[in-house]
Amino acid sequence: MTDPRVSFWYRLGVKLLVAVLAVSGFAQMPIFKRYYIADIPGLGWLAQFYTTHIVHYVAAAIFLALVGYVLARYFLQWKRDFRLRSSAWPRIFLFAVIIGTGALRVAKNLPDVHFDPTTTMLLDWVHLFAVIILGLVALPIWIVRRSGYLQPR
Repeated sequence: MTDPRVSFWYRLGVKLLVAVLAVSGFAQMPIFKRYYIADIPGLGWLAQFYTTHIVHYVAAAIFLALVGYVLARYFLQWKRDFRLRSSAWPRIFLFAVIIGTGALRVAKNLPDVHFDPTTTMLLDWVHLFAVIILGLVALPIWIVRRSGYLQPR
């Protein structure tokens, strides 16, 4: 039986990365400037759209690499000895929605790709609400300390 645990540093890195993605994602809306959070010393960058945009893209690229790593380990090592918990499925679905809408949002920013305003708005809303719902789904799972995705078969 293979050990499904990833290292402490991997878990810490993912948590920090998700925090960076959340902060940089919400910072692309003008809320940090509007509510004077960006006026706090050291947080002025939160009011600069292009800075938060680049930070979000870089963090998303790293996140996709880490997701690829875990998927490879699951299908190559863990799948025969472990199964996904029932609490993993909604989180996996929401991550897939976030990644899919994020990819479409990246495509929308390419010079030769054009979406109509309604499609753009729907993409933005689905992306945002999927993040919020993921947080609401993950919080009680984390509180009861059952945040792992795998359990023995």
